[in-house]
Amino acid sequence: MNQRIRHLTVALIVLFAVLFIQLTTWQVIRRDDLVADARNNRVSLREFDARRGPIVTSDGIVVAATEPVDPANNTSRFGYQRLYPKGDLYAHITGHYTLGFGRTQIERTHNDVLVGKTPQQQLEGAGDLFSRADTTGSVHLTIDSRIQQAAKDALGRREGSVVVTDPTTGAVLAMYSNPSYDPNLVASHNGNSVNTVMTELQADTRKPLLANAYQERYMPGSTMKIMTTAVGFETGFLTMERVFANEREWLPPNTTKPIRNYGQRECGGDMLEVFRRSCNIPFAQVAVEIGPSVMVDGANRFGFDERMPFDLPGAAASTFGGLAKDFDDSLALLAIHGFGQGGVQVTPLHMTLMASSVANGGRMMKPFVVQQTRTQSGTPISTTSPSVWKTPMSPATATTLTQLMKEVVRNGTATCCFRLANGVVGAAKTGTAQLNPEGEPERSHAWITAFAPADAPTVAITVFIKGVDDEVSASTGGRLAGPIAATVLNTALSVVK
Repeated sequence: MNQRIRHLTVALIVLFAVLFIQLTTWQVIRRDDLVADARNNRVSLREFDARRGPIVTSDGIVVAATEPVDPANNTSRFGYQRLYPKGDLYAHITGHYTLGFGRTQIERTHNDVLVGKTPQQQLEGAGDLFSRADTTGSVHLTIDSRIQQAAKDALGRREGSVVVTDPTTGAVLAMYSNPSYDPNLVASHNGNSVNTVMTELQADTRKPLLANAYQERYMPGSTMKIMTTAVGFETGFLTMERVFANEREWLPPNTTKPIRNYGQRECGGDMLEVFRRSCNIPFAQVAVEIGPSVMVDGANRFGFDERMPFDLPGAAASTFGGLAKDFDDSLALLAIHGFGQGGVQVTPLHMTLMASSVANGGRMMKPFVVQQTRTQSGTPISTTSPSVWKTPMSPATATTLTQLMKEVVRNGTATCCFRLANGVVGAAKTGTAQLNPEGEPERSHAWITAFAPADAPTVAITVFIKGVDDEVSASTGGRLAGPIAATVLNTALSVVK
């Protein structure tokens, strides 16, 4: 009898040991795997049905918040609803928080802060374990709501982007892209409705879920002449005294197809003249003279073909369109890239940084939209400090480019339509990127990139308008994008002190 009891005891001990090991394995060792398993939605359901902190602009406007659902009108199983009070205005910055389609943008990158999971928040809430106090945090943006609204209003129904930055810090003051979308429609508790909306958004060929300000790249046209000019001055191939022949077309090496100025007009003169009139041939010639290796290296110093260190996910890398070896046997292609045609592709945010580097004495700052994160009590968790990303040019070259860009406004391609209030002098470069070959219907991207005040810059801006189908001219960037830039800059200059 005693032997049977001993055997039973040993068996029970073994079984308890096995049970203990299994429980430890599932609850401790494999915990993270279970939480991350796509088939386990308990964590997502619990987190979705909880408080979530706000996302706030620099001037105190709440652009994402969570509110309790009125029990009397609640038809779902959840007690909280994520809301975006400004609709599509900040969608590409805040992103969305959904049950079935996950999180995007700041809702994703700062999820731990918003739900209160950071060590600092957990420590701060340790004394309130039994009161279930709100330990969620808040995310505070560099975006100013007045500039953001001005950007949307000025762009109107045109497809494109407006980006405004502080050139001395890299802080993004406004960033709006059209098309956009209303994140409220995908944050709904109605799963069928959300599925329908997301299906429509994903099928839209205009890609409203992508921010074309920094997640898409486009041919820059003559705004690229800022880079070519900077490389020319840095390497000594350009001086202010250099004079270019007054000609209508020029045949580069390795091709039988000549390069022409916009509209096949005759164009030439000294550096000030060819820059303000945006002649194509001089910049094509300079690119060929500089050569593939130095031109590609110059583009790399501006951050081309490198992922931008931006604090929002999915930033596209601008590209110069090839390595040095790709241009060795195709100098004609290098010539075209010298004035922003061909395979050159730039994001509007990156173009703003290029103008900002001129405004900031040759230093290109890292762009950021999150100024600070805070605990529920307002204690800072993290604060973004400005830092330099690239130094593509010397202060002397930046000063020279500023004078050239001022002339574009004073007596060049931006004169018609880029006028700032209160006598403020701006500096700008326009661009018209031709999308169709000669002989086909004219279609182009319209650009302007600028900063102001020209001699003591506090604000930089890029306006990009996609695929203009109407009749174009050499001043398309100035004529179409210029008024938008001026309107937004006037608002920004009244806000930024």
